[in-house]
Amino acid sequence: MSDERGALSDADRKLTHIRVPFVIGQVVVLLGLLVAGLGPMLWLLKAAISPTQDSVRSPLGWFPSGRVEWQNLATAWQQGHIGYYLTNTAYIAAGTAVVSLIVCTTAGYVLSVLRPRWGVLLSALILATLFVPHIVSLVPLYLTVLKLPLVHTNITNTFWAVWLPPAASAFNVLVVKRFFDSIPREYFEAARIDGAGSVRVFTSIVLPLSRPILGVVVLLSIISSWKDYLWPLLVLTNPDLQPVSVALPKIAKVTELNIQLAGLFLALLIPVLLFLVFQRAFLRGVGLSGGIKA
Repeated sequence: MSDERGALSDADRKLTHIRVPFVIGQVVVLLGLLVAGLGPMLWLLKAAISPTQDSVRSPLGWFPSGRVEWQNLATAWQQGHIGYYLTNTAYIAAGTAVVSLIVCTTAGYVLSVLRPRWGVLLSALILATLFVPHIVSLVPLYLTVLKLPLVHTNITNTFWAVWLPPAASAFNVLVVKRFFDSIPREYFEAARIDGAGSVRVFTSIVLPLSRPILGVVVLLSIISSWKDYLWPLLVLTNPDLQPVSVALPKIAKVTELNIQLAGLFLALLIPVLLFLVFQRAFLRGVGLSGGIKA
């Protein structure tokens, strides 16, 4: 059987009239993806280090027409208190990731490994929530945090108000469950024969085998909470607790355009760097989510 896996066979690659247009097409597509992906980030960097007049006169320019003002980044950090708001954002993102891991792994373990009688129905209900628009659940969710069930406590203006709602992400639960489904059942049976209980199976077998998908959940949770605007705006009315996504529009009212864009660039830089650093683990986790081999 042939090992050819590309779009062109080895015989086609030897033909110049086929190989050359194909390579040109690949280069064009690659350049288009680079422009679409890096273009907005590069433009934002250009606008952040340019005078305000430069961005107003030629908003579509890719290079500063005047002097380069690197001090805009320092001014945004100090005058706009970007560092303080980024610290709040980091607390929110880290807490969301931790709570998401707890909820998603335990829910996925119950549905995939323990498999209760009502597990199929619960999985279907979780899947159904993906079709509910986020804006529809906004009011009930806000009323819930105003008076938390069971404890009857108002948790607005606390980080718990932004940690708990995103933790019950149906997408993350189903992704983790799908990964747990791919773990060979023989592992669980051997552990139970050795006397391991459900908690021991979860901590000693399931979690160590699930590190790639757990990294994916952490990265998705961090990026999602980092860019969230509407929910923190509703539940964190105290300016001292607000993340950078909520603070930036307020900074825009009291600073010039170039300082605002510099703050926006600093706010976008961290999640982009996180993805670049952990992209291999992210792609590996996504690739393994379909199954693992014993």
